[in-house]
Amino acid sequence: MSQPAANLKINSSRLWDSIMEMAKIGPGIAGGNNRQTLTDDDAKGRELFKSWCEKENLVMGTDKMGTMFARREGTDPNALPVYVGSHLDTQPTGGKYDGVLGVLGGLEIIRTLNELDIRTKHPIVVVNFTNEEGTRFAPPMMASGVFAGIHELEWAYNKTDADGKKFGDEIKRIGWIGEEDVGARKMHAFFELHIEQGPILEAEGKEIGVVTHGQGLNWIQVTITGRESHTGSTPMPMRKNAGLGMAKITELVQEIAMSHQPAAVGGIGQCDVYPNSRNIIPGKVVFTIDFRSPSFDVQEDMETRLYSGAKKIAKDLDLEIEFEKVGHFDPVTFDETCVNTVRKAAERLGYSHQNIISGAGHDACWINRVAPTAMIMCPCVDGLSHNEAEEITESWASAGTDVLLHAVLETAEIIK
Repeated sequence: MSQPAANLKINSSRLWDSIMEMAKIGPGIAGGNNRQTLTDDDAKGRELFKSWCEKENLVMGTDKMGTMFARREGTDPNALPVYVGSHLDTQPTGGKYDGVLGVLGGLEIIRTLNELDIRTKHPIVVVNFTNEEGTRFAPPMMASGVFAGIHELEWAYNKTDADGKKFGDEIKRIGWIGEEDVGARKMHAFFELHIEQGPILEAEGKEIGVVTHGQGLNWIQVTITGRESHTGSTPMPMRKNAGLGMAKITELVQEIAMSHQPAAVGGIGQCDVYPNSRNIIPGKVVFTIDFRSPSFDVQEDMETRLYSGAKKIAKDLDLEIEFEKVGHFDPVTFDETCVNTVRKAAERLGYSHQNIISGAGHDACWINRVAPTAMIMCPCVDGLSHNEAEEITESWASAGTDVLLHAVLETAEIIK
């Protein structure tokens, strides 16, 4: 594969202007974005992206999950395309860069190639996956999961939001349901650029994260049932305190995760307490444990220890306990050739870089199952993401997109 010249770079200010223009759609209340999937603002963001793609003479395709594919032809009609992209949907209180950088970075690659009249053997396709965040319709990475054969299309269509609206109905309502079968496209390779969503790169002073692995994930929903009773008049030994059970299991989760450092994380981020009254001992709590690790063995150990330890806690406190696995994906090892291509691109361009493990799930984690895949990360300020205060610098964005440009061009094969 031929390598692009070391002085070939994208237009940094043009990329940044595009990110800021997209951020005007679905503004948050504190400087970020609320552009949740399949909302009217999601439709507006899609239309803006489509209009930019049309200006670059890209051919837009859409599948039945609403995922957008903007194609630039290669010189070989039989060569499989190189795909690049991420997602445009956000959290309810999301930032301007999570996902968006990957999609608009892909578009900026096309703009650069068109501007310099650079042709490639393989077509290049910029993709916007539907519902990566999973905040309105769970689980996350839904469209890429259907694409990779993890989920069924009808299963996704029947998912409902908090108001009972179905995914299938909402994608029709906003006018972004395509005719193309999901997963029918074949990929030569897939590259995803993303902000780190963690503090490592900034702390180490590195411009580029070469993502070698993605952490596996287990979301385990726990329901503890005790007995509601008055906090003032119920003797301590006679209580069946579901809240106390959750507190002790929270400590157990911390203990389990800490025993596997630095190769694991764990915590409780969502909980509902019933009846949630100041003077009533909780009779029921429902909460979700999030365990992550890049190791299959560690992931399995954490889950096993949780079940045994939590059951003992419930028994000792005379409580009932139930478990439900509500989210899961295995640890990911990204394609060695694609990862090396990213690393060589960073070196050729002179950007400081290091290997990194993705702590969050991304569309690339599912696409890795059906095509050679790699990820590139750039730092974010204080590691903050899924927050309206999420911030990156223009230079970080351009460095990541430069590396993306070189990795994609090497893989798509420049025509001399």
